[in-house]
Amino acid sequence: MLDGNNHIISKDKTLLEALSQINNFPSEPLVLFVVDDENRMVGTLTDGDSRRALISGVSVADRAEKIMHRNFNYLSLSDIDDVKKIKQQKELKMKLVPVLDEKMHIVDIIDLYKYKTRLPLDAVLMAGGKGERLRPLTEKTPKPLLKVGDKCIIDHNIDRLISYGVKNISVTVNYLHEQIEEHYQELRNGVKIRTFREPKFLGTIGSVKFVESFYNDTILVMNSDLFTNIDYEDFYLHFQQYDAEMSVAAVPYNISIPYGILDLDGRNIKGLLEKPQYNYYANAGIYLIKRRALNKIPDNQFFNATDLIEKLISENKSVIRYPLNGTWIDIGNPQEYQRAQELVRHLK
Repeated sequence: MLDGNNHIISKDKTLLEALSQINNFPSEPLVLFVVDDENRMVGTLTDGDSRRALISGVSVADRAEKIMHRNFNYLSLSDIDDVKKIKQQKELKMKLVPVLDEKMHIVDIIDLYKYKTRLPLDAVLMAGGKGERLRPLTEKTPKPLLKVGDKCIIDHNIDRLISYGVKNISVTVNYLHEQIEEHYQELRNGVKIRTFREPKFLGTIGSVKFVESFYNDTILVMNSDLFTNIDYEDFYLHFQQYDAEMSVAAVPYNISIPYGILDLDGRNIKGLLEKPQYNYYANAGIYLIKRRALNKIPDNQFFNATDLIEKLISENKSVIRYPLNGTWIDIGNPQEYQRAQELVRHLK
């Protein structure tokens, strides 16, 4: 994880000291945030700034204050969870974005070099199923721990969530739960993955009630056995834009009928549809849900995500579709498992 203090330097430090500090960075971003005697941010200084200053005749003994940029981008503390504003910083090619309080003190640094964004949501992955259609592979190994390429199925999903700045990730387990619990004993890319057991099989969303705590008002729930490159930032912004109670990621599903179809009224033919095509959207098993909506899930009862959708609709709550136009494979049978294996090799 980014050590923000390493990127902070006093305005009174010399250019030589600034260069030495930058030289100690293991990798990019090569930028320093300059602060005054009261730790208020007053400028930025990059590796490129330093080199250009030396070429122009600035001495290595001159202070950082002399060559720093005084006009700099930052986010206020009230913007720290504003994904749209974070996205704007990314579009400006910012790699590190300081978050400042009302007195211009640095309270956080958003790393857009390592992470795509920072989404203010909790994620829950359902990993309790038996994976019966993948037997014998799942007789001794839970399906989420089967490898796709050099990584477990579930880790593809968790690593992608982490890349979007998601830090609160839980996994609900049941079948062969000990293996998944052991798998997440160690941090995953600096993030602690919490596991929670369901006492019995509770459907595709019932086990969410066993997650002990949530830290955000938006909860992402998904099946752990998917292989997808969904853009979680776009998914979240779409959810926020329409202020929905629940959003369902959906994949296009097209049906082509290779015959002429009769349009009938009883025995009478009203017309012909020649080789029609029908376009639908299928449930992708990925959901964004307002935390309060989780109260609709009954305790310790079998309950599917589709049950929650229907319940919310019956109460006139807003349930929307998010079109997922990228890669999506539901690894539920040997054919789809093999397709995921082939795709991950192609992507590499």
